[in-house]
Amino acid sequence: MSERVSMRKVREVLRLKFECGRSHAEIAASVAIGETTVGDYLARARAAGLAWAEARLLSDAEVEGRLFHDGGRNEPPSRVPIDFAWVHRELSRPAVTLQTLWVEYRDGAMGQAPLKAYEYSRFCALYAQWKKKLSVVMRQVHRAGEKMFIDYSGRKPHVVHPSTGEVYEVELFVAVLGASNYTYAEATRTQKVADFVGSTIRAFEYFGCVPEVVVPDQLRSAVSGPDRYEPDINPTYLEMAQHYGVTVIPARPRKPRDKAKVEGGVLIAQRWILAALRNRTFFSPGELNVAVRELLEQLNKRPFQKLEGCRHSAFETIDKPAMRPLPAHRYQIAKWRKVKVNIDYCVDYEHRLYSVPYTMVGAEVEIRATATSVEILHQSERVASHVRSYGPKGTAVICDEHRPREHRDYGKWPPERVVAWAESIGDQVGEFARRALGQRTHPETGYRTCLGVIRLADRYGKARVNAACARALSIGSPTCKSVTAILKNGLDRAPRVEPPTRAPIAHEHIRGASYFDTEDERDPGRNDSEARRDEAARDGTDGARDARVSPDGTPLH
Repeated sequence: MSERVSMRKVREVLRLKFECGRSHAEIAASVAIGETTVGDYLARARAAGLAWAEARLLSDAEVEGRLFHDGGRNEPPSRVPIDFAWVHRELSRPAVTLQTLWVEYRDGAMGQAPLKAYEYSRFCALYAQWKKKLSVVMRQVHRAGEKMFIDYSGRKPHVVHPSTGEVYEVELFVAVLGASNYTYAEATRTQKVADFVGSTIRAFEYFGCVPEVVVPDQLRSAVSGPDRYEPDINPTYLEMAQHYGVTVIPARPRKPRDKAKVEGGVLIAQRWILAALRNRTFFSPGELNVAVRELLEQLNKRPFQKLEGCRHSAFETIDKPAMRPLPAHRYQIAKWRKVKVNIDYCVDYEHRLYSVPYTMVGAEVEIRATATSVEILHQSERVASHVRSYGPKGTAVICDEHRPREHRDYGKWPPERVVAWAESIGDQVGEFARRALGQRTHPETGYRTCLGVIRLADRYGKARVNAACARALSIGSPTCKSVTAILKNGLDRAPRVEPPTRAPIAHEHIRGASYFDTEDERDPGRNDSEARRDEAARDGTDGARDARVSPDGTPLH
């Protein structure tokens, strides 16, 4: 793992702990590191007196200097053993939590020096490991406004292409709140990042508020590195979560009980939405979503079978009061890409070029692209920002301040300045520059040719370059390669030999220029035979031609 990624995770640990108030286990699941590492980061922060409010304003290097200045770790002391049977038995009693039991365990360990008690995160982790040995199914208790579970339906709705009649499948996104079972569903074309992030945002907006935790499945759009213990959250999805202030804790792979709420919600959506639409035909996902929204409202207002009220009323009384309001601005979906800065101090994104300061040539940077902007970041710090270009492929967006000084001066030269510089070498060099710039649609594309010829004067002298340009112009090749070849071979010193002019050949079988008169100069009333007789008369071969033509002009065989 690179240094830069490690510091990003350290920052995320501090944010989740001090801003979101998450537990060590939740932070470990979200940031894809071990709980021990979470505890170590937080212990270092406490020892350094570094809070999140201060850390968010510091650079990666400053945070690293504050937290990781020590050289090693001490060996952990011996710990007081935990009575896991007692913990499990006490948890079944009302209002008893692991936090309460850990406090009692810690207080009881104070008289057993030199042994020390386990910290809370390790206490919980050891209990979770012990509990896996029990052949029981844990019934999850969901706190109000805490979790939103996300999944896609295995059964997919269909849409018909309006022009071709082709039937294709679309995805059904389902989100369910843990405490109230309030459900959101919509159809999307794919499960890709843009569709997945957009569906999550629209779910927040449908609820009108934000939960504390989002629990997606380990699909690639949510988890860029699927892993049972340390999944890496997709950077785009993580940025969206940070914008809304939520924690992403993916469900474990092949563990549907981690998201049993949404598994049930998907089943209900299939029965009450997809089944109800089975006999209807839709020609676009938007048209399908209109029908889905109507059935979704009916589903959320259907009375519970064993409880009072419905999903909507439970949401209004349980989840909504405990959830946080939406931020002032909607998150704008961004794509991330790692690239290296090219020698022309530009980075390539979707075949368009964007500049960065020229001192960063060869550096590895990250591109963050939205629909309207392209940002370039180096070690988590923004070094350039551009309005996104949708011009033809190869379009370059370059800020003048990113260029070195000599490039900025070069870009400000008009064609007249280049020609004037060339004329200072010689009149033929000036004519060469004028010709090279004039034959191009954009004169700027000929600057390099002119500058290349001008620099040849430093090596060969002005007189030779002037003579070489004259020779290149005479052969119709105003290019830097031609001038360079002439100078290398010494042709600028050789006398120019004009090609010999050939005298016209006089022969009786050559028709001459008069034969090729335009048609409008001939008599349109004459036929071809008369034209041949006239030609024969001019050439003095009347007898030979008349011998082959009858009096009426018909050819004789």
